[in-house]
This record gives sequence, structure tokens and C-alpha cells, in this order.
Amino acid sequence: MLVLLPPSEGKAASGRGAPLKPESLSLPGLTGARLAVLEELVELCSGDEEKAREVLGLSEGLRGEVAKNAGLRTAGARPAGQIYTGVLYDALDLASLDAAARRRAASWLLVFSGLWGAVRVTDRIPSYRCSMGVRLPGLGALGAHWRAAMAAVLPEAAGDGLVLDLRSAAYVAAWKPTGEPAGRTATVRVLHAPTRKVVSHFNKATKGRIVRSLLTAGAAPAHPAELVEALRDLGYVVEAQAPAKAGAAWALDVLVDEVH
Repeated sequence: MLVLLPPSEGKAASGRGAPLKPESLSLPGLTGARLAVLEELVELCSGDEEKAREVLGLSEGLRGEVAKNAGLRTAGARPAGQIYTGVLYDALDLASLDAAARRRAASWLLVFSGLWGAVRVTDRIPSYRCSMGVRLPGLGALGAHWRAAMAAVLPEAAGDGLVLDLRSAAYVAAWKPTGEPAGRTATVRVLHAPTRKVVSHFNKATKGRIVRSLLTAGAAPAHPAELVEALRDLGYVVEAQAPAKAGAAWALDVLVDEVH
């Protein structure tokens, strides 16, 4: 099973670990595309600060993120699972998982990133600021930049198992399963049951809890239909819609009564 996660905008500090080694990251087929983004991002943030803030869409209060990006090559690196924070990752709470669940997390979870493309939670990266929605002056829109490299690498990473896609729309732009793998893919919305509306905070929190539940239970469904049953067994209320045509993904709605 492969679980596709969005990153978090906020991130923990890099710490004092050894600097980034791009060649050591998982999915080595993405190395060239990673280095291209890294080089331009560092150059951008080492120059005109106001231009960098504008390109990255940073408020005045996030001015310090420009300097952080400028120092990416020498900043300390930590496992990505420790760098990404925020509502989804708080609910997932990787640090408190038992050893077996941590091994599953290392194998199953793939975090998408405007800078790195996609990384495993065990990959060591520095803290950074660069969303998939950024358009760099030289490379252009990052979603488009990553598309060819992802198309060459991600189908092999997905293998012949289930793909559970929990990403936000901006990150879907970088890679969308097509053909036969799409039929093994399940996308998930979390809806407030009384209103049938998506609410951002508990959408993210519930997705984090879903992943944690699967990891701790050791549930490894091989197909979206099996995922529906596994989630129901874990206590979730799930409505599923199978694809109407070949090459489309399953759509799952998880209904939650309380907003928290």
C-alpha cells in the first residue's frame, strides 16, 4: 500500500543534524528534478528578499523563511516525519507509534513536496518553505515541473497495491494515477455528517487519524473495496463510489459527526 500525503506549510526547525544529501533521498529517479528546484530556490532566496517573498507568497511575518531557504544546502537535516507538523501530522503522531507501526509508516507513507517532489518519512531533509503552488522564475509552475519526473517514478513506487490518496489539490497536480493504477486508487474526503460539508481543520485531523488507525491495526488492504471494509471495521463511517469507467479512482467519503 502507498499512502500519498500533503506536506505541512509549517515545519519544525532543522536542528543540528548533518546537512542534506540529495542523493540519499528515496525515489532516486527524482534527484535531477530535486536539484533543479533546490538550486533555483537557494539562488532566489540568496538575492532580493522582497522578490523572493513575492514569488513564494510569504507574508511580512514569514520573512525569515527566505533566509532559511537560502541556507538549505548547509542546514541540518532530520527525518521528514519530524520536520512536517500541523493538524494532520499531529493527529498521525508518528513519534508515538510502536515499532511495527513505524516500519509500516516508513514503507507506506509518501509526502509530496514542492521542493523534493515526494519523500519517505524517514528521508532526512532540512526545514524549508516552498509549496507546490509556487511558480519559480526559471522553472515555472512546480506542479508542471514535477509531472514528467513523477510519471516516470511513481508507478513503480505504487507497485501493484492500493494507492490511498489524501493529498490536497495543489499536490495532485504533480502526479495523478492513470490507467490500471487509477483503479487501485482511493481518494478521500472527510465530511461533517450533519452538513455534508468539508471543514479544513477536521478534514486534516481525520485523515491523520485514518492513517494512524491503519498503521496501528496493521491493516493492509490491497484494493479500494478492501479499504472501505477495513475502515468500517476500524469504526469509520464510509460511503464509497466505485469508478464509473476504467482509468478513474474510487471516491470515498468519511463522515464525521463532531468537528474537532
